Amino acid sequence: MNLPDDLLYTKDHEWVRVEGDIAFIGITDFAQGELGDIVYVEVETVGDTLDAEEVFGSVEAVKTVSDLFMPVGGEVLEVNEGIESAPESVNSDPYGDGWIVKIRITDVSELDGLLPAEAYKAEIGG
Repeated sequence: MNLPDDLLYTKDHEWVRVEGDIAFIGITDFAQGELGDIVYVEVETVGDTLDAEEVFGSVEAVKTVSDLFMPVGGEVLEVNEGIESAPESVNSDPYGDGWIVKIRITDVSELDGLLPAEAYKAEIGG
């Protein structure tokens, strides 16, 4: 299972890549594997400022729909346009082309509550 060390993770299976006060968010390799073939990603919160753990969108797979939760509070700046036409990139490249949203972090201290790769690996029994 692919768990890059330079990312932070949530118990809800989102990952966060931080660049200053900007963060890219997606779902983990573990999550996409559990969901199966992703056919649609819906995010209607661009421009909204959400708190940590609020739903910012959903991922639809062949068999299920799963909510996406904000790992930290922030303003949703952008949705990855590439996943609109190719949602399967969330399966094939969850940490690269399959990122879902870009946010401006409201309070960077909230990052301290996220899990490093080793702790997330233990959380999922890896």
